[in-house]
Amino acid sequence: MDDQNKNLILATALSFLVILGWFMLFPPPEPETAPATEVSEITDPSTGAPIASAPAAAPASDADTAAQGTATAAQEPSDLPRLAIDTPRLQGSISLLGGRIDELFLKDYKVALDNDDTVQMLSPVGVPSAYYALYGWAPGQGLAFEDVPGANTAWQVRSGETLTPDSPVILTWDNGKGLTFERQIEIDADYMFQITQSVVNNGSGTVSMAPYGILARHGEPQDLKNFFILHEGVVAMSDGELSEIDYSDMPDFDVLPSEGARAEVTQVGENGWIGFTDHYWMSTLIPAPGTAFKSVAKYDESRDIYQTEAVLPTQTVAPGQTINATTQLFAGAKEWETIRTYQRGGVEGFVDSIDWGWFFFLTKPIFWLLHEINKLIGNMGWSIIGLTLIIKAILFPLAYKSYVSMAKMKELQPQMEKLKEAAGDDRQKMQQGMMELYKKEKVNPAAGCLPILLQIPIFFSLYKVIFVTIELRQAAFFGPFQDLSMPDPTSIMNFFGLMPWGAPEPGSLMATVLIGILPLLLGISMFLQQKLNPAPTDPTQKMIFAWMPWVFMFMLGSFASGLVVYWIANNTITFAQQYLIMRSQGYTPDVFGNIKSSFKRKPKEGAE
Repeated sequence: MDDQNKNLILATALSFLVILGWFMLFPPPEPETAPATEVSEITDPSTGAPIASAPAAAPASDADTAAQGTATAAQEPSDLPRLAIDTPRLQGSISLLGGRIDELFLKDYKVALDNDDTVQMLSPVGVPSAYYALYGWAPGQGLAFEDVPGANTAWQVRSGETLTPDSPVILTWDNGKGLTFERQIEIDADYMFQITQSVVNNGSGTVSMAPYGILARHGEPQDLKNFFILHEGVVAMSDGELSEIDYSDMPDFDVLPSEGARAEVTQVGENGWIGFTDHYWMSTLIPAPGTAFKSVAKYDESRDIYQTEAVLPTQTVAPGQTINATTQLFAGAKEWETIRTYQRGGVEGFVDSIDWGWFFFLTKPIFWLLHEINKLIGNMGWSIIGLTLIIKAILFPLAYKSYVSMAKMKELQPQMEKLKEAAGDDRQKMQQGMMELYKKEKVNPAAGCLPILLQIPIFFSLYKVIFVTIELRQAAFFGPFQDLSMPDPTSIMNFFGLMPWGAPEPGSLMATVLIGILPLLLGISMFLQQKLNPAPTDPTQKMIFAWMPWVFMFMLGSFASGLVVYWIANNTITFAQQYLIMRSQGYTPDVFGNIKSSFKRKPKEGAE
């Protein structure tokens, strides 16, 4: 077996090993759990059950108030009006029961290419997988729980009928004991709400209370992907430190003795946010920059409710005094450009809410470059091909050295054959002779592996970008390829996209066997790249090389179309580079001859 073939087999084996074993060998670090603080108990007004937990310095959250909605869902007054939300990108409504922001649709995003229904972001109590935002005040000194607004408070509209970027709405509630609460809700043209809570003390005594915001999800999301490359669950930023908690890890939180729910509590000093992230959508509670708050991720096992909470410090309200607290709520699509704009506006580390993964130092610049190319071209498929050209240009100096080394190895073949004949069965003598030959001719037999090994983290990073970022969702290329985040939709069953009916369901055995156009082109490109060199004489090597392109073709056929487009472009450019460089070094690959020889039938034994 010559060293060039050994290197190629080694590189291929390493590629398989890394692709299939990386996530087992190098699991991500477990998120650090902040110790729970001492808590004081607050009681639910309707049930008497403990629902809030807070340090004395910052009375905490109406932690179970969102959970209370489970019991009251069927009791929501049918005659209580809802306020409409209508912006260029969002549509929905606000329930006056609790002032919940609990119905939200994303106008720009369809459920699927063949389904014109818009994606629903938030949904009210009483429907499957209810998901909503709730705001209020946790009572402190001088107040009982019924003295502050909660999940079942019937708010009145003081101003506004429809929430738009130009017209905020103001809700009001009088507790009948001298306290008047107001809530002003504003929204911009994208996905950011601003909620200003205020209270006027018209009574005779001083009281204290802590403003909070809650995001509640009843059960896990119905469309949970549960895929190892994607984080779904809680995402939070606490003074520059990002934490990600999967839904499956939340039942393992420590139990808060005061209420029986499981929670992870973090005290944020200056800047932070917390919320839930899905594949493409996210909701996030964002206190004002510079504000200390208690960040809570919680799971109520008895009700199967997941919560995130942002509890601001306690404020004291003297008679005749007015206090207020302003927070933001992001609820929408994880668009890089939109989120980056909010980050530049003061939301620290907001771009990191997108799951860039361990190779963030590669995924971030790769996505940025892909995004900028797409802004120029306007077609994500061609943008991926353009990105491939740029990546190959960056790696060209290394590739050049590698291909020159491979060409020199070809020139040394006759001398290597002589060394093998001279050494006979003495492998040590043969290896020593080859090392001396490599040193004399200044050839590095391992140089051919480096470009392949460098492609592995780039491959992972691009796969992460294509799978995670919403910019690839339903991004069209041409013809039948209208969603580069999904596997190739063509198959022999629909005559490779020429007929109007669909191909086998992605991920099914039928789809794996009856591959489409892109996986087929991938196999052909690998086959041609392989034929730059003659087939090895060893029967085992020859069989491995013969099957390798077609194994990859079926293995990568179920990957996202955008990734397969990248791999086809990469193989094609690599073939052209290698062919031209080898010719420049005096070795002309006989591609057509090598293809022809691979189809020759082996002569029968004893045949003349």
